[in-house]
Amino acid sequence: MSSPSVRPRQTIPIGEYHAAYQIIGSGPPLILLHGFLGSGDNWQALYPDLANHYQCIALDLLGFGASSKPQLKYTIWHQIEFLHQFIRTLQLKEFHLAGHSYGGWLAAAYAIAATGIRWDAAKTQWQPSHKSNLAFCQPASLTLIAPAGIRDDSFVGRYNYMKPLLWETPVIDWLMAIIKPIAQITGQANAFRQIDIARVELQAQPVAKSFIVDRLRPEDAIDTVEQLIHHITIPTRIIAGGQDTTIPLWHCETYGQKIAASQFTVLADAEHDLLQTHSQTIAQLILQDNDTK
Repeated sequence: MSSPSVRPRQTIPIGEYHAAYQIIGSGPPLILLHGFLGSGDNWQALYPDLANHYQCIALDLLGFGASSKPQLKYTIWHQIEFLHQFIRTLQLKEFHLAGHSYGGWLAAAYAIAATGIRWDAAKTQWQPSHKSNLAFCQPASLTLIAPAGIRDDSFVGRYNYMKPLLWETPVIDWLMAIIKPIAQITGQANAFRQIDIARVELQAQPVAKSFIVDRLRPEDAIDTVEQLIHHITIPTRIIAGGQDTTIPLWHCETYGQKIAASQFTVLADAEHDLLQTHSQTIAQLILQDNDTK
């Protein structure tokens, strides 16, 4: 097997933002959408198996990686528009779409938008009765890996404990400086280091900040897709992790039950990091589904 061609990471302007991405391999285009707090680099473990069959296009989503990070009240509709403009800029007419977690939610939401379903101008609700002729290219197939995007009221408040890490005040930094030597003495240096890293990451991640601050109540889940995924008719593979505690199995099952042209696979021993731990299995499922082996 020859080594796949790897192009340097690129940045292109799309509308008022810029998109960072990398192209690996050759063949039919396969757009790869990463998960929450991730980047296109999260797909690297799959490249050895995929890149000799696909032109893998790993995109940093809006607010992540090296793409633009505007201060917004982020919704999935912002990401759909960003992805749509990216696809138009690259002049892609035929492509496959795969997403993990948050990226899986986006992949499904984009496929819904490609059926003509839109949202209101203020980005407060889907409007399934309002169809648009705006040209969204329909993907040839979907691969949804531990996809988010299903309303689950038990998620409300799950990350409330992280809010103090978002406070833009020197008080938090002073407290961290006081706690650091205590953590070292008490053998909690590792835990402290993780909290410190989390504060830095959250301060630099506008999407994470928006999700923690702007999604406090069940009714804030305005952009989930459980009521609309039955409109998806393209071939779809849903892959769930049997030990995933981030995305419950029933979320993945909801996708499988409501998308008619879907196949459902549970990797029994996989957790939410299945892109890394089960990369070969996932790659083989993608190849199998699209007959490119």
